[in-house]
Parts: sequence; C-alpha cells; structure tokens
Amino acid sequence: MRVATWNINGVKARLENLLHWLEEETAPDVVCLQEIKSVDEQFPRMEIESLGYHVETHGQKGFNGVAILSKLRFDEATRGLPGEESDAQSRFIEGVFSVDGGVIRVVSAYMPNGNPLGTEKFTYKIAWMERLQAWAEARVALEEPLVLAGDYNIIPHPIDARNIQDWLGDALYQPQSRAALRRLEALGLTECVRAVTDAAETYTFWDYQAGAWQKNNGIRIDHILLSPEAADRFSAASIDKRVRAWEKPSDHVPVIAELDFHAPH
Repeated sequence: MRVATWNINGVKARLENLLHWLEEETAPDVVCLQEIKSVDEQFPRMEIESLGYHVETHGQKGFNGVAILSKLRFDEATRGLPGEESDAQSRFIEGVFSVDGGVIRVVSAYMPNGNPLGTEKFTYKIAWMERLQAWAEARVALEEPLVLAGDYNIIPHPIDARNIQDWLGDALYQPQSRAALRRLEALGLTECVRAVTDAAETYTFWDYQAGAWQKNNGIRIDHILLSPEAADRFSAASIDKRVRAWEKPSDHVPVIAELDFHAPH
C-alpha cells in the first residue's frame, strides 16, 4: 500500500497535474491532499472517481480544505479536529479502511502556518498542535495502524532547509513549533523520510518567488508520521520532486510512504 501526502495548492488550478499523477502506474493507493481551496460541492470528484478512487473532502471556500482519495472503500470518514467547536477552518479529515488483519486510519492534515509571529495566527498554530497532540494520544492508545500525513508547516531541523538563517524569524522554525512535532514523535510515531535518509537537500517545498526551485532553495515541511503498528509494515519513503517542474505546479511536492498492507479479498 502506497500512501501519499500532497499540498496541492488549489485542486482546480492543479487538476490536470493531479489527474496525470494519479494515472501513472506508480499512483498511490491513498492520497492525502491539503489546501484544496474548494467547497465540497465543487471538488472535482467525478474526474478523480473515474480513475478508481473513492473521495472524501472537508472543504472551505477559497482557503484551506483537505481531502482523502483512496482506492480502498472508506469504512468511515471524520471531519474536523476535536477540541474547539468554534474553529471554522477546514484542516483535518480522517479515513478508516479495512486491511488484512483489521483497519488502518489515515489522516490528511493541514497544520496552520502561524505567520506573522506575535499575532493570533501563531497562537492558533500552537493551540491547534496541542489539540492534535491530544487527539493523537487517544488514537495511539488504540494500538491500530495510524498514518498522520500532511503539510505540517514545521521545519524539523536545520538540515531541512537550504538556508536555515532565512527561517529563524518564521513561524515554521520556532522552538514552539518544532517542539510540537517532537511531542508527536515522542508518542512513538515514526517520521518516514528521516527514517530512511539523513541526506541534506531533502525538500518538499520551494517557493514560487526568487527562483527558489531553480536554485534548490527548499524546505521540508510535508511529513508522514506512523504509529508503531503502521511502522511495523513500513518499507520505503520517497519525495516525488518531478512534479515541481511541471507546468502550473504546486509549490509543494508529494511525499510517499510504502506500507505492507493489503485490502481484504
């Protein structure tokens, strides 16, 4: 089973790229999308379903929005991160699927950016991550395979940026942000990419500005975390950089984890 996360940065603007990517032989079984920037009713469901995917969305007009596309049928789908009923931002969707030996839970999450520092946006970012921590603690306690995938908007380590000095005043690299990610990992979650490589210049995002892609001035902020039960089946991780060079690309590229699960016959 191949599970991918991709901040698509507008599903309508990138639909041609998304469909092309999903049509490839190596297309993932489950795709977690972030920043779909679409209400549920206007999501291009038919085009994606025609490729054999089931679709669940948690959309929002013009901003945010997450989705899960899956070749497996959804047993259930849950929208919204618990803990704050007044939060109107669509940033979290969880799908449950039947696999050999039980179920697997897959989350597509779009963590808050948090900029500029010193504003309510950074306060919201940290509070959101605290809610995610509480949710993850409860899910990990179930001792089921869990995949927590998404655009975390967190640069974990200096090696995860081409020029870390550029990010010292940014919400993505603040001590509180990085500590929130470390607390998740301390629950026993495995971060896929760094589980297989410690190489520098391993990035998932290149800004549209200042020739960042051409200069490889990137950062790594898109992550897949696995519960121990999912990590037991983990075999490989990769970053599909090719798509950043396509026409009208997202500024993010897909991250893919390979897990040894199979749908029941």
